[in-house]
Amino acid sequence: MQQIIEFTTNNALLVAGLVASGLAVLFYELRAKQRDIASLSIPQAVRLINDGGRVVDVRPSEQFLNGHLLDARNVPEPELLADPGDKLSDSGNVLLVCDSGATSGGCVARLRKAGHENVFNLRGGLEEWRRDNLPLVSGK
Repeated sequence: MQQIIEFTTNNALLVAGLVASGLAVLFYELRAKQRDIASLSIPQAVRLINDGGRVVDVRPSEQFLNGHLLDARNVPEPELLADPGDKLSDSGNVLLVCDSGATSGGCVARLRKAGHENVFNLRGGLEEWRRDNLPLVSGK
């Protein structure tokens, strides 16, 4: 025990770096686990939609009109975050969608912090949806 204390006092920077890197890994892993809970793969998203979940597209209106999921509702990100209670009022599950999953993932994180636990993100966004040759609808 005496040797550990002596080593720690003689190598304070090394020990501090070790502790900091350990905390960074722990923080990253916990954050990744939280994100995975809220992100759904395409099969999981399809199951959520088939079970009555609503789809909200958080992209700007112009992009939404170029192609979106069937029965998706367009609520741009700033509008959704400004007043989420009005847009997410019923208790059903909601799938947020954007082009890559990054914007909708950020929205999901903020909304879950605000207490909306029934909000999920489409992992990979519409890029992944297109890659799997799944249908999109154009126009309103």
